Amino acid sequence: MHHVFYLDGNTQRISWIIQTGNSISEQSREHVEMYKDKISNLQSKYISLHVGLFWGIGIFKIKNKDSVKIKLDEKIMLEQLTTNLEIKDEFIKNRKKFIFQLISQRKLNVEFVMIEKVDNSAKKILDAKELKTKND
Repeated sequence: MHHVFYLDGNTQRISWIIQTGNSISEQSREHVEMYKDKISNLQSKYISLHVGLFWGIGIFKIKNKDSVKIKLDEKIMLEQLTTNLEIKDEFIKNRKKFIFQLISQRKLNVEFVMIEKVDNSAKKILDAKELKTKND
């Protein structure tokens, strides 16, 4: 199965979209108190990727050996996830480790792709006034 995964995050919330064929799952969540207004937007995007991937696996939308094209709108995030670029932020280092553990455990075929911010579908959900939960 092939999936397209969009993600976004800010100091208040995270959001993600998983597209699988004609099916779209959209989610947004408020940060837990320990993170709300205490992390950067980049750190929040890592949380969104980690939580969204975990959620997609947990509801059996993303299954073992599936292909996932992860769309990123931050160049630094793409570099951190696809190269051996030194990461000084311990929070991001740990999130990256957990993300790659999920990918490895589930034997996912993952491709990270750079997109423009205006093309990030998860941003629209993040900016919405209400939290969103939609599963087709």
